Amino acid sequence: MIRVAVSGCSGRMGSTVVDAVSSADDMDVACGIDPHVPENAPFPVYASVEEAVRQGGFDVLVDFTQPSVVASNLSVALPAGIDCVVGTTGLSNNKLQELASLAPEGTCLFYAPNFTTGAVLMMEFAKAAAPYFPEAEVLEFHHCNKKDAPSGTAVRTAEIIAAARGGKPSSAPGKETEIEGAQGARGALIAGVPVHSVRSMGYVASQEVVFGSMGQTLTIRHDSWDRTSYMPGVLLGIRSVGAQSGLVVGLENFLHD
Repeated sequence: MIRVAVSGCSGRMGSTVVDAVSSADDMDVACGIDPHVPENAPFPVYASVEEAVRQGGFDVLVDFTQPSVVASNLSVALPAGIDCVVGTTGLSNNKLQELASLAPEGTCLFYAPNFTTGAVLMMEFAKAAAPYFPEAEVLEFHHCNKKDAPSGTAVRTAEIIAAARGGKPSSAPGKETEIEGAQGARGALIAGVPVHSVRSMGYVASQEVVFGSMGQTLTIRHDSWDRTSYMPGVLLGIRSVGAQSGLVVGLENFLHD
């Protein structure tokens, strides 16, 4: 039985993780971590990761909190030899490497910018298409309370597109036409790929990747309408980290096992 601590257990994603872990046959919720203790929680809830680590009793920390606190949470859990499954975005690759270096051998920091199988496939399809189209743009749509822009999925997609082209940037046409006072109208350049972020009530998470070449476009789109779409990937991450060590980025590393 895998014993799981859920950081951010009172939040929208955290509470969904609690339900998913509780329903799985091979794991259970050992404790929650949240400054806002839910009423009638059937497991201990601690105010901080430090307190939870002192109490012990769990193998994996799942973090769906805020970009402002995730790094400090990991800096406590990883040196204690606790495998971490992280869905909180906003951490740079350099910061992830730095945090992973704190962990003893045999401890894994698994970070996924998106836990849905559809989003992972979208990125793999984008990787396959990237070398054949000179232009590419990423448009991502999220709920208005999301704490980071662009999303981790959009950043990861842009990096994958750039890597598939051998680092050759997208032509990003029109950046030079942005009028005074409206810089950014053509999007933020991530690894040379324009990325556009939409924040509005009504969305959960959606993303389009639009490729273009002379006389044609190719659009790849993925939509998540409910947070339960992330849970199979989260459970897969929890089941997989025990056999890994160091930093692992992306759910695709476990999908093909």
